[in-house]
Amino acid sequence: MYDVVVVGGGPAGVTAALRARELGVSVALVERGNLGGTCTNDGCVPTRMLAHAARLVRDADQYAAYGLRGDRPAVDFGALIARTHDLVYRIHEKKQLRAHLEQSGVTVRDDAGGARFVNPHTLALADGTSLTAEWIILCVGGHARRLDFPGAELALTHSDVWSLSALPRSVAIVGGAATGCQLASIFAAFGAEVHLFEVGPRILGGEDEAVSRGVASAFARRGIAITTTITGISGIERAAGGDPGTDLGAGPGGERLRLRYEHAGESRAVEVERVILAVGWPGNVEALDLAAAGVRAERGYVAVDDTLRTTAGHIYAAGDITGRMMLVQSANAEATLAAENAVLGATGRGAHRIVPHGGFTDPEYGSVGLTEARARAIDDCAVAHVPYAELDRAVIDGRTDGFCELVVSRASRQVLGAHIVGEQAVEILQLVAAGMTTGLRVEQLADVELAYPTYTAIVGIAARRLAHELEIVALAPEGRGLGAPGATEWERAATDDASR
Repeated sequence: MYDVVVVGGGPAGVTAALRARELGVSVALVERGNLGGTCTNDGCVPTRMLAHAARLVRDADQYAAYGLRGDRPAVDFGALIARTHDLVYRIHEKKQLRAHLEQSGVTVRDDAGGARFVNPHTLALADGTSLTAEWIILCVGGHARRLDFPGAELALTHSDVWSLSALPRSVAIVGGAATGCQLASIFAAFGAEVHLFEVGPRILGGEDEAVSRGVASAFARRGIAITTTITGISGIERAAGGDPGTDLGAGPGGERLRLRYEHAGESRAVEVERVILAVGWPGNVEALDLAAAGVRAERGYVAVDDTLRTTAGHIYAAGDITGRMMLVQSANAEATLAAENAVLGATGRGAHRIVPHGGFTDPEYGSVGLTEARARAIDDCAVAHVPYAELDRAVIDGRTDGFCELVVSRASRQVLGAHIVGEQAVEILQLVAAGMTTGLRVEQLADVELAYPTYTAIVGIAARRLAHELEIVALAPEGRGLGAPGATEWERAATDDASR
């Protein structure tokens, strides 16, 4: 009998177990496979590895402009995938999750197979043993959604990418959210022909519209064919030359797949070597037998209130299984909250109000806080939109593709949201997020003496423009006609149309 049993050994599960131990209770953690969760094993970590390789290939295109001689590198995809597997192993070695947990006094049952409820306080494991606890925290994550259509077995998900041994020459990616866009960007950088399909009116539909437009425009310039507002996938079939014995569908060497889809009331098709589905991430609820514990599931996720308590009062859930904010940083925050509420009987609530996030596409994108549309719906806002082309560092590096957008309340002068497309966008965003958590006003952000020349300096440009627009900075009447301020006192934008 344990005080707490945590189910799932990803970021949420490990965090919940360690926090519960810090509170002085006995804890067991059970994981069906390897510790580390999706992010370490086949999500963020290996995807970031591919994205880094894609950036190295891209950077070679600048050699001549910087007086360097050399050919564009060829991609040995098999070697890259092998290196990715090695990286995952190295990350595991670095984290030493099992040792860390055990040194903290957590009983670890990894590689335990599935776990299911036999009653509200007891879980049966695949090996025939069981665990009983006063409180249970579910952190079992999610999995890639597969669609039901003829030939669906020929499609891959992002998890299958790590089993490829050669670079496909053409790829169709179904799903234009974060995962689909990252894969599209990576394969395009490696030289593949890429088709990206999305049911919504724009890719990255959950992001600010400016982010969606910026990334879509960059993708188009890089030759990625984007088709939005498709109404469904009719099926996948092998085209001439396909190998009917290949389990993962067609692949390099002449085999082709024909993806049939519906668009604008017509049935259309595209032929490619691989089809990858990136169409959602439902929770791993099926095998838990939640009904035996009195836990309700909704839309493929465990239903929780704002304290992360399920419909069974002693059972909490955190991370992807809740279907709320499927990010590692959010999983960690939820796990801490769930452990504290369970053990201490507390009623802390999680709002996910300020969560910096983004994608390692080319160019990168990042967002925090409210979109411009959402902010304008609830407040009178001022918005600055500064192109990367006005940033000295971007000109120096030849990376002028992108922008920084700040959304500020006119009344409180606090930053409500920030949206960035461009080099190091995700890193730059952290500065704004940190300021937002402290209620930093835009004039305070404008006064930060950011290092020059850096990409982060674009935040200062945007903040100073808003400080002028909101008349926080004293200006004589003639000073108002001098144009928008730039990165430093001696710089001016060529035109004022970058601010709006």
